[in-house]
Amino acid sequence: MPSRLRLLPAIILLTVMPALASCKRESDQAIVVDVIGSGGDPFEAGIRLSTAGQLVRAATAEGLVGFDAEGRVIPALADRWIVTDDGLSYIFRLGDGKWSDGSELSGESARDALRQKIAALAGTPLGRDLAGIEEVRAMTGRVVELRLTYPMPDLLDLLAQPEMSLARRGKATGQYLLKREGSLALLQPRSPANRGMAEQPGWKDSLRAISLHALPITAAIKRFENGSSGIVLGGHFEDFPQAREAAGLSGRALRIDPVTGLFGLIIVNGDGWLANPDAREALAMAIDREALSAELKVSGWTSTTRMIAPGVADAPLTIGERWAGFDIGRRKTEAAARLSKWVAKGGRSLTLKIALPIGLGADVLFNRLASDFGAIGIKAERTELDENADLRLVDVVARYGRADWFLQQLSCASARGLCSSAADKSADAARQSADPARRAALLAEAEAELTSANVFIPLGSPIRWSLIRDPLPGFAVNLRGLHPLPPLAARTK
Repeated sequence: MPSRLRLLPAIILLTVMPALASCKRESDQAIVVDVIGSGGDPFEAGIRLSTAGQLVRAATAEGLVGFDAEGRVIPALADRWIVTDDGLSYIFRLGDGKWSDGSELSGESARDALRQKIAALAGTPLGRDLAGIEEVRAMTGRVVELRLTYPMPDLLDLLAQPEMSLARRGKATGQYLLKREGSLALLQPRSPANRGMAEQPGWKDSLRAISLHALPITAAIKRFENGSSGIVLGGHFEDFPQAREAAGLSGRALRIDPVTGLFGLIIVNGDGWLANPDAREALAMAIDREALSAELKVSGWTSTTRMIAPGVADAPLTIGERWAGFDIGRRKTEAAARLSKWVAKGGRSLTLKIALPIGLGADVLFNRLASDFGAIGIKAERTELDENADLRLVDVVARYGRADWFLQQLSCASARGLCSSAADKSADAARQSADPARRAALLAEAEAELTSANVFIPLGSPIRWSLIRDPLPGFAVNLRGLHPLPPLAARTK
């Protein structure tokens, strides 16, 4: 018996050692992240980025500021900043360090990189959001200033976008280095020395490598279900039914971001019956948004009939939801009467082509639209997003939470479809106004003009989801629908 007792510690040690080794190997392994998309998305080099492209860009290249896991603005190349009282100047103090090519991170080099980036973005939606930047100036040492033509209270949100990462001689400075192996994106943590910073003992213990795949929804769901990955990011409404099924009965793995933005139909063809704003309004009236909400089965989804999302900080308070007091039956009756008048005057029966993405959620949306439009005498046909259509889906998350973003997205400059020059004029005057009361009045005027023009049919807020198998300290649902990779890869102590 004594000899057996002496053997017990050794037996226990031999039993525990493999488990400890397994834990160590697991903590050292790259974290696996799947993103809904296509294989080339993580390696995009341009300025119009997919979700995977945004995530990789933000991990491998920094701007003046960035986002944390909760979507808050945090320091990046700049470690602090101030805004002047009039809101017309943002002054950034750059942190210590160098560019990846070894050159000094200075006010002059940051100024040059910012000017190049702003010029590259000209004509894009983000470029139009940045139109208030009048001048980028280098000040003494590591200081750079952005002077504005009008106050931009959300400028930091814009500068933190992945597309606003900066580079010197084509080389960026970020927390990770990207290596491509076929369609697999391998991201390895960069040492502080490699980023031009002072040595930080133990830096290897803070971040794991990242193995990222961009995959179609079916492949991503299959990998999640068989345990090949525990994180799926970048989900949209068209994929939501599959995500809900993969999450199971408890739904604990499914995370829905409370984003705001545009989710609705832009009028692309303004000919014939659609040339009349009242006719376009009939389409918007006929859609049963409550039924759509029930059919999409997205917890917390908010429908709306407004051009500017009602939850936005400066959304005009004088404008409410449309057709208050009219139930869906009365609205459809009115819409059908407008179409009947058109036909009675010699107009032909209508068939409308609706451009939608591919996916089960998009099937739900099309079936709802076909039913509602059919009830007023209009036949709906479905086309793909890049094909000719009469109506096309717009599904975009707001980069910042103010009315101006919505007005920019629906402006004539955006070239999405029909627009209102009168609304653009009011929106531009609102941007230039320093008087809060006048600005509020002009924003209300702009939304009212867009509403009267009926160039866009709002449905509700965009839908963005993720699947997370296990709780992750580095993951948080947020208003931006973006989930930076470095926090996900942080080692737990």
